[in-house]
Amino acid sequence: MNKTYRVGLIAAAVILATGLMFGGCNQQNAGGPPPLPEVAVVTIEPKPVTLTTELPGRTAAYLVAEVRPQVNGIIQKRLFTEGADVRSGQVLFQIDPALYQAALDRSEAQLSTLQLKEKRLKELLSDKAVSQQDYDDTSAALKSVQAEVQAARINLKYTTITAPISGRIGKSSVTVGALVTAHQPVALATIQQMDPMYVDVTQSTSEILRLQRLLQEGQIDQYNKNQQKVRLMMSDDTEYPLKGNLQFRDITVDPTTGSVVLRMVFPNPKNVLLPGMFVRAIIQEGVHKNAMLVPQQAVFRDPKGNPLIFIVGKNGKVEQRSLTLDRAIGDAWLVSSGMAAGERAMVEGMQKVRPGINVKTVPFEKKEKSGGANNPQTPSSKTN
Repeated sequence: MNKTYRVGLIAAAVILATGLMFGGCNQQNAGGPPPLPEVAVVTIEPKPVTLTTELPGRTAAYLVAEVRPQVNGIIQKRLFTEGADVRSGQVLFQIDPALYQAALDRSEAQLSTLQLKEKRLKELLSDKAVSQQDYDDTSAALKSVQAEVQAARINLKYTTITAPISGRIGKSSVTVGALVTAHQPVALATIQQMDPMYVDVTQSTSEILRLQRLLQEGQIDQYNKNQQKVRLMMSDDTEYPLKGNLQFRDITVDPTTGSVVLRMVFPNPKNVLLPGMFVRAIIQEGVHKNAMLVPQQAVFRDPKGNPLIFIVGKNGKVEQRSLTLDRAIGDAWLVSSGMAAGERAMVEGMQKVRPGINVKTVPFEKKEKSGGANNPQTPSSKTN
């Protein structure tokens, strides 16, 4: 056997051995288990969360006074500027006082005459010069005229119409020269005190009952020093800079809406709030001492709209759960039932798994959003 032939046999043997080795490796890999799908999870831990509710409502003036005449007459003067601030006791209108001044003068003249007569008869009565009946008649007439004088003075005073409260006055419904009558249905003007300002909102009785149930179960602690503080959102979605106080909750339910009225008081030094504005009040319900929050992206729904979630057990297997959700708090759901503390909720990778399979878990890392998109949302309603 020559040298060239031996080299060829050796090369062929090396190639065959290499092929067998790689073939065996490929067969071994093909028969091994596939890698586990990787999912991101968060561990649910109870923590205290302040619960708030957002309720729609409208502003109302703290005090409202409709100015009406109390005597008949012709308007001589209007002594205010429409839309200006007026103070209590400031003169607004002047009714022609001539007739009322004349009535007062006449009554005072009669009073003076009867006072002198009553004095003389009293002296004569002591001497038995006049009868008791004459004196009694004169005394009664004197008291009647005294009452007429008092009424005439009041009517004369009423010809000067003053502001009953301090506040901002609206437009006048009459001009100089107009005839007005006592207690007429149309007000001459309306004054509204706008600092502070009322905000009246409505809350459904179902929400009130839910809150009472949570308080009875001890899930919410309502004894908080800031419990009465209320925030206010304007109609353009900006927040009013000053906080208000919850004053009271009405005890009567509106039968048409099934709701009650809540009244709040807000300071309004710059008159930003005007009567009748639409606003949204954010009220603190209390502190949920053991709230369980899950990211909203971890929750999906079945064809009927029921909320579901994937749980990764301690053995690494995926389990599907039904949830009962209370409300949205920021970018998370407040869970009422369906999860326990310490369980791991799947947040990412749900499209790669199904219930019952094993998965590899990694901690979920929240991605920060740019701009204002990461601002927490205010919970406003219950979600079943």
